Amino acid sequence: MTWCCRVEVSHFDVQKGHLEMSLSRPRDDRMIAGVCSGIARHFNLDPTIVRIAFVASLFLPGPQILIYLIAWLLMPDESTSVA
Repeated sequence: MTWCCRVEVSHFDVQKGHLEMSLSRPRDDRMIAGVCSGIARHFNLDPTIVRIAFVASLFLPGPQILIYLIAWLLMPDESTSVA
């Protein structure tokens, strides 16, 4: 007897304008450049939590400031992002 499992993955079509999950730096909720706020909005988190996590990560060795600067350059501004 052979057992066969079939897993179906539902595909959800997102209609244009229905769900906007673009990664951009907001104009209204910035502390420095809006990178942490943009990441928080993208993942539906509180911006304060992302900012605290970033500041806490500065105590660990690594290129956090360089990553922040690169994100600042690569993330589009909310007013200039394509809708």
